[in-house]
Amino acid sequence: MHDILINWAPQETRVAIIENGAVQELHLERTLERGLVGNVYLGKVARVLPGMQSAFIDIGLERAAFLHVADLHTSGYNGRSDTSPPTPIEKQVFEGQTLLVQVIKDPIGTKGARLSTQVSIAGRMLVFLPQDNHIGISQKIGSPETREQLRARMQALVGKPEEGGGGGFILRTNAEEASDTELGDDIAYLRKAWAQIRQNASQRPAGSLLHQDLSLAQRVLRDLATEHTQSIRIDSKLQFDQLNEFGAAYMPASLSKLVHYRGERPIFDLYGVEEEIARALARRVELKSGGYLIIDQTEALTTVDVNTGGYVGARNFDDTIFKTNLEAALAIARQLRLRNLGGIIIVDFIDMVREDHQQSVLSEFRKQLAKDRTKTTVSGFTQLGLVEMTRKRTRESLAHMLCQPCPTCEGKGQVKTARSVCYDILREILREARQFDPKEFRVVASPSVIEMLLDEESAHLADLSAFIGKPISLSAEPTMNPEQHDIVLL
Repeated sequence: MHDILINWAPQETRVAIIENGAVQELHLERTLERGLVGNVYLGKVARVLPGMQSAFIDIGLERAAFLHVADLHTSGYNGRSDTSPPTPIEKQVFEGQTLLVQVIKDPIGTKGARLSTQVSIAGRMLVFLPQDNHIGISQKIGSPETREQLRARMQALVGKPEEGGGGGFILRTNAEEASDTELGDDIAYLRKAWAQIRQNASQRPAGSLLHQDLSLAQRVLRDLATEHTQSIRIDSKLQFDQLNEFGAAYMPASLSKLVHYRGERPIFDLYGVEEEIARALARRVELKSGGYLIIDQTEALTTVDVNTGGYVGARNFDDTIFKTNLEAALAIARQLRLRNLGGIIIVDFIDMVREDHQQSVLSEFRKQLAKDRTKTTVSGFTQLGLVEMTRKRTRESLAHMLCQPCPTCEGKGQVKTARSVCYDILREILREARQFDPKEFRVVASPSVIEMLLDEESAHLADLSAFIGKPISLSAEPTMNPEQHDIVLL
């Protein structure tokens, strides 16, 4: 069982999922940086790249979005489900063409949004696929008999295309116990939304937003609330009233769990969420046993290193390592959800000699990852003793949403030592002296570099001055970072 806390402010909505008293997931949405997944646009083809079987589409954003041939939906062909080779993209789209597209992945880093021409609109119990006529059932819904009964009921409710029906639908997990009336209401709502999209597409220019997905607070009711949710607490009366109205229309099952939090303490202080956010941005994660994790996120992949630290509590060395790795497996699965880390992830558990220990740790890791609503795939141990896995990346990680690269080190995580900068300066003065003939060279650098030139490196500076036959003066500039420096010719 879990609780959901919603902290709302005009500029930002934050959602925390609390399980067993600990924060398991964090979701953030900023008014000025709202996610794009689910949005439908009228796009214009900017470039077609046959070599990459892709196209860049202008949808009115800062960067052009990316459309791969596998995400093109044409006359019954959907590249993601068909095994036959797709028609080359250059034969399907052309520069200047307008396309109805939907964002399936937010822009991440330097990459633009990823698009699909197969539009899907999510409702309370159904997902509407207006360009298809297929009825799909969530794999989490019961027995084959139940699935067939639901499919037959849906086909009767959807109707035939010639009778004004048609369109494909996927039944979500919470549709299993739904009545025909509830399903019919969802069908009507989704078709109305699609009709509005088509109307907007016929009236608006290319690059226009035609349909926007729900806000984060509304998506809590639609996507995050389940039968395992004990309560949904929100600290804004305005948003509580709006969610009540939205829930009454689309998610009545979640209404009884919705609570307006009136406490004096900020809602995130109840479970120490603010402290958890601060810890989720740190590189080091402490384990209760005394061990710790080191998590490094790069553009290509994320690495997690497990260390025993101060833990020496087991009977022998093998057991100490085994228990640390078991605890780490649980902590890593939680950190991946909490930090929303995606893409390729490499886990370096402490080396284990025994095969049964390796399999136990791997089994525990997979068990913990099974709780993750985001798709994960785990390989076994490699020859080097590493565990390779992937976690589907659909939005920016927590660190990328809340932080930016350090202006001093530019994300490298380290800067040159003062001595290294001194030697760079000496080489640069020698280079300049061979090309120019000033009366004097002036070095402007950070105080730590100037101090070293005056003290430990003063002999080298004096030797250089004598060699080039020019005086060298020094000037400390407190606003400069340790690597910055200027050589001024006077």
